Amino acid sequence: MIKRRLGDIIEIKHGYAFDGDHIITEDNGIVLVTPGNFKIGGGFKEEKCKFFNGQIPDSYVLQEGDYIVTMTDLSKTIDTLGYSAKIPCNSKRMYLHNQRIGLIVFKDEDVCREYIYYVMQTHDYQKSIANTSTGATVHHTSPTKICDYRFYLPEYTVQKKVAEILTSYDTLIENSQKQIKLLEEAAQRIYKEWFVDLRFPGYEDVDLVDGVPEGWSKELIGNVIGKVSRTKQIKTADYLLEGSIPIIDQSRDFIAGYTNDSEALVNTGTPVIVFGDHTRILKYIQFPFAKGADGTQLIISDRTNMPQSLLYLSLIAVDLSNYHYARHFKYLKAESILIPSQDVADEFDRLISPILSQIQKLREKCYELSQARDRLLPKLMSGEIEV
Repeated sequence: MIKRRLGDIIEIKHGYAFDGDHIITEDNGIVLVTPGNFKIGGGFKEEKCKFFNGQIPDSYVLQEGDYIVTMTDLSKTIDTLGYSAKIPCNSKRMYLHNQRIGLIVFKDEDVCREYIYYVMQTHDYQKSIANTSTGATVHHTSPTKICDYRFYLPEYTVQKKVAEILTSYDTLIENSQKQIKLLEEAAQRIYKEWFVDLRFPGYEDVDLVDGVPEGWSKELIGNVIGKVSRTKQIKTADYLLEGSIPIIDQSRDFIAGYTNDSEALVNTGTPVIVFGDHTRILKYIQFPFAKGADGTQLIISDRTNMPQSLLYLSLIAVDLSNYHYARHFKYLKAESILIPSQDVADEFDRLISPILSQIQKLREKCYELSQARDRLLPKLMSGEIEV
């Protein structure tokens, strides 16, 4: 293997400074790519995107399969700076090349592009970028620093085989994530049909009283939730990359980290809904876990005719976007939801709980595949495992 400089193979094109007045949270299909779209370890993260509704220069529209790199990181641990990602295939969305995001342009056509993509997801590469970053709270790198990274490059056939192995894992993960999204959308459609359109089983024989089916009620969320026993809360600085207990907090990542502290264990025997007081993110947790940093609210129902599956989907339907940055839990508890009759509640739970269980199994599959891929990547790239 010969040692090469990244700058001999690629160059990095800066993004455009889009007008901040036109950055929105409503999904209009035009994604403004930000450092928040990069996963820890590399790869594109499409949840909770920012969107844009202003003028768009044609030369700053990214294409499916474009390789990009993040040059800014707001985290204390500098855990995404320099990582690569790939623009996904999504016919319903346009992706904009924003400032502080680099577009990777290949100069050497005799190198496997996918292999270089994975070089830029190795621990050695990312740490070299993080260690040369500037800034105290917001960390920055530059095309020059990225291009200065040197690594051993095997012959093309080896590059190709390594890239194919790693891509196969990423494809399996991506397919599982697509299945999760489809199942989530199916559950929300059923909820809308039953509790918004009021087309629940047997609705033809039920009278409406002030817009509420007879035998149902409308109540404040705060009146139908119970308390979860308090346990030790894990501070962000104490999150581990591996451990016996997964940590759930209000961040976008479903599992934020791990701990081995048994005093923090939350194990109610039933699913728990996690609500982000600041972020408004909702998670349906079906396994023992530890509660993460400040702002993580745990919610359980205290009504038999409001099963956890129904409460979760009812909370998803609540719109708190007008409160902007605030402690949202008090506003959530002040909202009203429909409480159905016991038979409708039971039938809904029988229909939805298996869907939510299937989603959890797919998440576990994604995690196992990600772990296997992350173990393989450095060994394949270093040549420890021959292909």
